[in-house]
Amino acid sequence: MKIKKKLVDTRAYFTAATMVIAVPTGIKIFSWLATAYGGSLRYTTPMLYVLGFIALFTIGGLTGVVLANASMDIAFHDTLFIVNYNMVSLTTSISIETKDNKETKDNKDNKISDEEYIKMFWVGLMEGVGSIQVNHRRKQSLQFRLVIKLSNLPSNYNMLVKIATVIGGSVRIIGRNKDVIWVVNKKETIQEIIKIFNSYPLLTSNKICQLEFLKKCLLENSVENYLATRNNKYNNQDYNINSNPLKSGIPDYFKAWLSGFIESEGCFSIRKNNNDSFSIGQNDDLYLIYAIKQFFGALNEVRNPSHNFYSIEIYRKETLKNIINHFNNYPLLGEKAESLKKFNTKFKLK
Repeated sequence: MKIKKKLVDTRAYFTAATMVIAVPTGIKIFSWLATAYGGSLRYTTPMLYVLGFIALFTIGGLTGVVLANASMDIAFHDTLFIVNYNMVSLTTSISIETKDNKETKDNKDNKISDEEYIKMFWVGLMEGVGSIQVNHRRKQSLQFRLVIKLSNLPSNYNMLVKIATVIGGSVRIIGRNKDVIWVVNKKETIQEIIKIFNSYPLLTSNKICQLEFLKKCLLENSVENYLATRNNKYNNQDYNINSNPLKSGIPDYFKAWLSGFIESEGCFSIRKNNNDSFSIGQNDDLYLIYAIKQFFGALNEVRNPSHNFYSIEIYRKETLKNIINHFNNYPLLGEKAESLKKFNTKFKLK
């Protein structure tokens, strides 16, 4: 006696299940996007992974819509299309794990991550063209501000966007499109950002005074005290100069810091007579110019063209090679990167 087996067509089940699961999946995606839209985003590495995951998850969901069509499901059932549909999330996990392993290996090799490099670079950039400000609003409340102002060039704009992605803040074009600024006005965000100076302390006497005054005003939060002491902000500058933040040696973050400082204060000069040079200067802080001179192995004398301005200009080829090689490991990120490229091209032709 033969027993007839009743075959169940599972395709109808999978089509219906795919259709049903699309509803909660769509809700999840829109909930994630609404949460991101309603928040104050900082494009750090974890946040970029989140956005990447949402994009890949959405792509996987769209392929699910195809499978929810009964006629299409018959064609695709038990094919590699289904395998690919199920592997999208797994692919995301594998790529994230691979990058994490790479970052771990980089740390073992004593290499700094891109995020940490941006922070060190930002400190140097702040020391050159940045400003740490405290103001008042009609003598009713205090206003706190961190700002970097540069010429409105695509390279500078892109550099400030990178900084905002890692550190926070916003980038704006101002002054009839002549200037671009990175700015932070929110008190809570500033309190978080200045914690970076705990890891990578400021090295210029001027900015040390500005930071100390900012911290004092944040702590007191008093308009009266601000008005009474704002003219004394730089009273400790001579003490900071005499204390010399570099007296005990060059700190570990100095190389990345220096690239940021050169981005703001350095100059690559190309001349028709081939007497090309690199120069950098700073008000008040003679110790800093000496440290830069020593770091690059320059033999030039430090110049003092005005009573409180110190600079050094380097022509020697061997020293210029040292400077160029420095930027291979600690790159410039803005307008000076373009200047360096032109300078290096001519330098190689000599």
